[in-house]
Amino acid sequence: MHEELENITEMTEDNALQKPDFRKELYDLITEGNYTSAELRKILDDYHDNDIAAAITDLSPEKRRSLYRILDDERISDIFAYIDDVEEYIAELDCEKAADIIEQMDADDAVDVLDELDEEQREAIINLMDDEAQADINLIDSYSDELIGSRMTTNFVTVKKSFSVKQAMTALISQAAENDNITTIYALNDDDTFYGAIELRNLIIARANIPLEDIISTYYPFVYASEEISECIEDLKDYSEDSIPVLSADNMLIGVITATDIIEVVDDEMSDDYAKLAGLAEESDLHESVMTGVSKRIPWLVVLLCLSLLVSTVVGAFEQVISGLTLIVCFQSLILGMSGNVGTQSLAVTIRVLVDEDLSLKEKLALVFKEVRIGAVNGFLLGIASTVIIGLYIIVAKDVAIPTAFLISGCVGLSLMFAMLIASAVGTAVPMIIKALKFDPAVASGPLITTVNDLVSVTVYYGLAWLLLINIFNIT
Repeated sequence: MHEELENITEMTEDNALQKPDFRKELYDLITEGNYTSAELRKILDDYHDNDIAAAITDLSPEKRRSLYRILDDERISDIFAYIDDVEEYIAELDCEKAADIIEQMDADDAVDVLDELDEEQREAIINLMDDEAQADINLIDSYSDELIGSRMTTNFVTVKKSFSVKQAMTALISQAAENDNITTIYALNDDDTFYGAIELRNLIIARANIPLEDIISTYYPFVYASEEISECIEDLKDYSEDSIPVLSADNMLIGVITATDIIEVVDDEMSDDYAKLAGLAEESDLHESVMTGVSKRIPWLVVLLCLSLLVSTVVGAFEQVISGLTLIVCFQSLILGMSGNVGTQSLAVTIRVLVDEDLSLKEKLALVFKEVRIGAVNGFLLGIASTVIIGLYIIVAKDVAIPTAFLISGCVGLSLMFAMLIASAVGTAVPMIIKALKFDPAVASGPLITTVNDLVSVTVYYGLAWLLLINIFNIT
């Protein structure tokens, strides 16, 4: 009996963990279901736009065109907002139908779609859109990609601060048909400048006889459209609001940044920083041409080539050491590799910390010393370990006398300790210096830090070998 109950429980748990495959369900409904247009439209009302978007990408062009005729323009626009390469599907529509669909999108989504189209098709579609939609698109397009205004949407609801609660509710209802971003309602002064914000919940439960101003948050956070994304992204993240108002230079409310927009901005910023850590000016695009990719990468590669040549020059300066003691060359890559790893780790920590604009100079210096201490401790531990392991390796594999083997391995271990200590300092200090010079610290890329550490490491390694092994202990 107990075993039967266990089996039933396991089966129930297994069934509970099995999620329906909405994408396949929708594909089958659209391609194989024997429904009238009205029946299929009603069925699709129960599915999320994102799932329909996924299913649409699996359909043939003929089935998609059939679906476009069944759904209204507003529903198609909601679905298209979830498709990445939507220009492929826009191309299946005539210009008038495409204009009607894009017109229903939030202005920021419409701009993203239009940016993917060729210039001729873009202009043809824009010219078929109504004046209000064109004005919203032109407004967002007027800001460069680096500015927060390029990411805002014009989907928001406003009321005047002088309204009564009843008037505010009436204004909300009348605007909600066109603007569904109603969780936060924005209050304006009589001259239409931004005054504050009202939570929808507070407006709903407010008594009709209280002044509207009693429920307006007058110190509500906002950003200016002309602010750079990289400078205000942390503020946007910190507030955790459904939307943040975007103001013009004269404090007019011209748009909002929604929580979804903020997620996209953060994702883009992280992608760009990751690209910079790889030594690129910006994130590479899968669809960019070969020459575009080359133009992005070649400047850094030229700089790194020059630094690498300097590393080779330093190694060449120790030619006497290398020719007299060829065995030490075997362990050069170990020193360079470990210093590069440590430098990149310190760089990643520093870039993350530098995002916090509130750090004082004392706190920044404390970070440098902390990373140096971490590098020193790790270098000491790995230096000891490498001394023992490399010493035994030289004795067994190279048939070298025990004292000589451990003198060589000791030199490697000591070099490793110094290299890791210096690498942690360089990986922390360089981005801070670049930040102080008003440049993006992410340009202190992994390849740059690694090459600089290579230069320092070969100098330390061969310098110690020349001093200790050749001049003091006379090993040749």
